[in-house]
Amino acid sequence: MKTTLACLAALIGVTSFTAVCADSAASVDPKRLSEIVRVLASDEFEGRAPGTQGETKTIDYLVKSFRSLGLEPGGANGSFTQDVPLLRTQVETPRALQMTTNGKVRPMIRAKDIYFSTVRDSQQIAIKDAPLVFVGYGVTAPERQWDDYKGVDLRGKVAVFLVNDPDFSALPGEPVVGKFGSRRMTYYGRWTYKYEEAARRGAIAALIVHDTDGAGYGWSTVIAPGGENYALVYEDAATAPPTLSLQGWLEGAAATDLFRSAGLDLADQRRKARRADFKPVQLKGTTFTADVPVTTVKSISHNVLAKITGSEHPDETVMLAGHWDAYGLGAPDAQGRRVRPGANDDALGIAGVVELARLFKAGPPPKRTLVFAAWTAEERGLIGSQAYASNPVYPLSKTVANLTLDVLQTAGLSRDVLLVGAGQSDLEDDLARAAKSQDRTITPETLPERGLFYRADHFSLARQGVPVLLLMALSGAPDLREGGRAAGEKWLTDYMRCYHQTCDSWDASWDLRGAAQDVELFHIIGSDLANSRHWPRWRTDSEFHAIRERSRQQR
Repeated sequence: MKTTLACLAALIGVTSFTAVCADSAASVDPKRLSEIVRVLASDEFEGRAPGTQGETKTIDYLVKSFRSLGLEPGGANGSFTQDVPLLRTQVETPRALQMTTNGKVRPMIRAKDIYFSTVRDSQQIAIKDAPLVFVGYGVTAPERQWDDYKGVDLRGKVAVFLVNDPDFSALPGEPVVGKFGSRRMTYYGRWTYKYEEAARRGAIAALIVHDTDGAGYGWSTVIAPGGENYALVYEDAATAPPTLSLQGWLEGAAATDLFRSAGLDLADQRRKARRADFKPVQLKGTTFTADVPVTTVKSISHNVLAKITGSEHPDETVMLAGHWDAYGLGAPDAQGRRVRPGANDDALGIAGVVELARLFKAGPPPKRTLVFAAWTAEERGLIGSQAYASNPVYPLSKTVANLTLDVLQTAGLSRDVLLVGAGQSDLEDDLARAAKSQDRTITPETLPERGLFYRADHFSLARQGVPVLLLMALSGAPDLREGGRAAGEKWLTDYMRCYHQTCDSWDASWDLRGAAQDVELFHIIGSDLANSRHWPRWRTDSEFHAIRERSRQQR
């Protein structure tokens, strides 16, 4: 394919941009990946927050990138975008924020003792002397014979629960061991599920007790959004799920003190919560009060969709995707930086999607349609991909698979590929074959407690039955060809210090050969899926198997 563009800079008008031009290279180019990240993670893009000038520049950049490569618009009505109606909320300085135990008032210091936000379309959080109820892990799982709620009435109350699953911290010999996958987090361990379940049960607010091991990240990551949150705006409000007036976290030491003041030992309650006969416990004499102004803004954000139409089966789609958004502007760090650029999370993933589009367009036309998606508002709860899954442009029953890139390692070539969510679908077999062609092996994620399978955009599609595959470097330390697993551990530890922070920034010294390997894996797998009659299937014990099977006749 001849060069179709002298340089994207002239089209986009980004002054700090060295052009990434289309050519006939047949493999993923680390330099291209780096250049795309450099642009998207620059201060000019202001951290790519939805509904901001940063979004406008990002969408413009991506649309012109796909168009320059010769891709077709992938959205509805000949557009490169899909509208995603968003509600943005920002909690302001509290007028009152306190716990009261037996008449003794304890002010709760925001970002130190407690972190919270809201997803309600309201100008105020108004909670007055609401009782607190500890509901263990906040899990209702009939298929596992588990119910932490035991019918407790949560209307007008604050649910307090532990992070992760009931068996996460279980000791050998405890009956709960293995009931929820042990160290491997299930969806019940995700904070999103816990908030949803508490809202369904009528709670006015919900607070998760933070601990770094169970959450998979430290307190600094919890408070990074600064009280900002987003929600999908439903056209018909009657179809919207119930929400909490306030949702958030209690810092570990603050939670221990709070339980102690109510006559409870949090460590003891943790042990009791690991039993199926656990019953909710009210924090006697303890109430929560919050009077907090909220700023709300409604806006239309956008998913970006581009495609290459299949030559033989255009109604069947293979989707390659990542998320374009990051955390925007925040409080100044020690160096005075406010932009949270999201260079690796997920500008690098998006760079991979653009590179895949270039490679596929340079090759022979695929038999099935290839869709390249860049989602909005992943960092706000997978909202962009959720919006697509709720209103898909392409029938999900005929979506062959979704392959998602979200955080790739930047430390060089690797001997292995980290598999997130092992045991879910036969796409894992495809990944193993592709990795073998690169002389690489498969390593199951070594940090399954982080629940990464439930924390990236592919999950929105999985919930609708679409087989998915995720590449995410946060799932463990890679076995680097230079330095081995120890070097991989160092890379991961260093990166986690910058996760969602101002220092997740582009670095000219990155070695992106390993990231290029991972992107090429999806080129191999995507090529096979796009040019075969293969329909990946969920394992029979996967929670998504039955959903997919119900749509089999439509294929």
